[in-house]
Amino acid sequence: MKSYQTLQKMIDASITAVVRGDTFEEAETIAKGCIEGGVTSIEVTFTTPDAMRLIKQLSTQYPDITVGAGSVLDSETARIAILNGAEYVVSPCFDAGAAKLCNRYQVPYVPGCMTIREMKEATEYGVALIKLFPGNQFEPSFIKSVKGPLPHVAIMPTGGVNASNAQEWIENGAAAVGVGSDWNKALKKSGVEGVVEAAKVYVELLNN
Repeated sequence: MKSYQTLQKMIDASITAVVRGDTFEEAETIAKGCIEGGVTSIEVTFTTPDAMRLIKQLSTQYPDITVGAGSVLDSETARIAILNGAEYVVSPCFDAGAAKLCNRYQVPYVPGCMTIREMKEATEYGVALIKLFPGNQFEPSFIKSVKGPLPHVAIMPTGGVNASNAQEWIENGAAAVGVGSDWNKALKKSGVEGVVEAAKVYVELLNN
């Protein structure tokens, strides 16, 4: 039940902000800017320095925000993420050990998959939401093709999703979208205000 509730919050949010920074401070600024702009699902990648501390901090400061861990490659990292407050775990590719561990603790595991075979295997391990990654290798219509043989699969494209195609992904059957590099670009160009405004654009675009 806990896992289902978390997944529902991610889907209801329509967008997950994938937060990746060269420094802890950069990632923290992006995460808080996205939250201020209305994004309610924040994925902190483990490629970010001191990611564990940021996950724990955001989980404590923003109890209404769904905070997850990204770039998780194995079960050991998944366990660390969960102990530090991650409500969901995202991987760039499927890992059976991470899937089993997340199932054990009723934490959604969202692995990156590119093929029907990978998606089928992931669902056999209890995966309910699949990250289509990298999304920039596909057209939004790909989701409709997948849902032919796998109609039960929920897909969240990540990588290459932007303000000009996000809505098209949703219209083609995406359960939600993951957006990452836009936040870093907005921060570099206009500071935290740019991140807030970019978040508002996505939220308005996907929730109307």
